[in-house]
Amino acid sequence: MARNWIPVRGAEGRHSRQAHADMPEGTFEREISKEGFFGPAAFIHHARPPTGWSNFEGPLRPRAFDLNRLDTPAPSPWAAATVLRNAALELLFWTLSEAMPALARNADGDQLLFVHAGEGDLFCDYGRLAYRSGDYLYLPRGTMWRLSPARPSAVLMIQATNTHFTLPDRGLLGPHAFFDPAMLEMPVMDEAFRDHQAQAGDHRVEIKKRGQVSVATFPYNPLDAVGWHGDLAPVRLNVADLRPITSHRYHLPPSVHTTFLSERFVVCTFTPRPFETDPGALKVPFFHNNDDYDEVLFYHAGDFFSRDHIEAGMLTFHPSGFTHGPHPKALKNMLSQPKPATDEYAVMIDARDPLDVGEAAGAVENPAYVDSWKTP
Repeated sequence: MARNWIPVRGAEGRHSRQAHADMPEGTFEREISKEGFFGPAAFIHHARPPTGWSNFEGPLRPRAFDLNRLDTPAPSPWAAATVLRNAALELLFWTLSEAMPALARNADGDQLLFVHAGEGDLFCDYGRLAYRSGDYLYLPRGTMWRLSPARPSAVLMIQATNTHFTLPDRGLLGPHAFFDPAMLEMPVMDEAFRDHQAQAGDHRVEIKKRGQVSVATFPYNPLDAVGWHGDLAPVRLNVADLRPITSHRYHLPPSVHTTFLSERFVVCTFTPRPFETDPGALKVPFFHNNDDYDEVLFYHAGDFFSRDHIEAGMLTFHPSGFTHGPHPKALKNMLSQPKPATDEYAVMIDARDPLDVGEAAGAVENPAYVDSWKTP
């Protein structure tokens, strides 16, 4: 349905004309917007950072989890630790060191496996797909699959519950911006796949539906396809394949890095990019109220320039309604950066519906994260 937003076009006091640039001297900009960064917005200029609280209590507090501590290998993805969940999204963190003894099939929805560490092979109905650190592995709902690690692997699993993953419309940028669809790699039915097919004995398939697991046992390997055709298949995309959209005069919102869409959430990817060079342009993320979305960030690799004391393998969770932005250390470089470019890889998920924290994530939480915005 088209939205007929309440018509407002106003300004008061000292303010900039351009969002995220040329702010009045000594001020800190905060954006309040509708529908993430796609609806009407106001840009408020504060005399002090909007996150300068001396104390913060209650369920709206931001949270940080060290997923590196969820390091007990699980033979099945359905035994992985639940990090966050709602009716439209399930986020799990899974580590495995040996080939899965059973095949898996997700009947609850499409699935993305983000490979945080490790390398190996994915065997599925469609053939074999090699994987490595930094890969997104897209698995259509109903695909039978198994991971066979060559090195111990850690995987962030993102489920689109009862729905699908699609690609965003790039609009005026055209369909080849951010990444060319030609970069998507599909499985191959090669000799290694045929060797896998030849494995004798009983083969179990663990099928997840409505959070429960059923097991079908076959007296042969059910990955016995000899060919396929169509326009639906698993694909692989590595973060190194992404070419971020940038502007040297304007700090673009995180939505420009949207990589995959689902009906009630988006998956974005932050990769190294040049800093803005215009003297008046913001060079750090702007303070904002993301009042319509819960925001999740998984830190994969690099130097996370807007956050203090955050390492690779950690995950932060900012509930909708929580005002946030750069930490005080990063804020010192609001208009001038000592380096020419960022050096970070991270996966961001914006969820339209409130997320619940899983028990496993609560056990690896850093409760002091809310204090990291305090001015030293």
